[in-house]
Amino acid sequence: MSGRSNITASRALAALASAGLIGLALAGCSPDQNPTDVPGTTPPVVSDKPLPPGAADDVDGEPSGQIAVAEIKDTSGDVVGEATFSAESQSDGPVTVSVRVTDGDLPAGFHGMHIHENGTCDAGSGGAQAFTSAGGHLQVDGNTSHPSSGDLVSINILEDHTGRTVTTTDAVKLEQIFGKAIMIHEKADNFGNIPADKYPGGPKEDTLKTGDAGSRIACGVIEEKS
Repeated sequence: MSGRSNITASRALAALASAGLIGLALAGCSPDQNPTDVPGTTPPVVSDKPLPPGAADDVDGEPSGQIAVAEIKDTSGDVVGEATFSAESQSDGPVTVSVRVTDGDLPAGFHGMHIHENGTCDAGSGGAQAFTSAGGHLQVDGNTSHPSSGDLVSINILEDHTGRTVTTTDAVKLEQIFGKAIMIHEKADNFGNIPADKYPGGPKEDTLKTGDAGSRIACGVIEEKS
């Protein structure tokens, strides 16, 4: 056999050996392999079976279970976004609240957001009197203390006047918010977290009620989705 043939054969054998080693390595990574107890070796990482297509949670998808929606409008009556409320059932379990602001000119920054007791979003002449028809923060099951049953997290509006937040609450049931209103306020909500040394005697009653979130700038009536 010529020298060139010997080199070719050697390369072929090396390739086969390499392939065999790769095959063994892949076999060692099989998720069905039992962990080894041989000293100096690493047991394989065993993970759960992959989820089937579409089974992963998709926060942009349609929520499942029982659903309510609210079309959110600003003080000019223009639609600026939508809120979706979902739960496994109307009378049990936590409520997931997803709020999107997609249009309009709500100012950038954090804005207090609450569920209010009346399902009426009358902007009137605007200003400080806008959406007062929605009443105060929702209280259910005899709750009269702070935080209110309808208190939610603040929403952050970006410089392009859009924003989104998703939160959950177990202070209300889905059936308790049908016909109520969701409100976005002018300022951030301080949730009454005011040190006693800043306010002798504790925070004022108005601060506890509103979180010093200022005027009401957007509102939507919560309706059961059929």
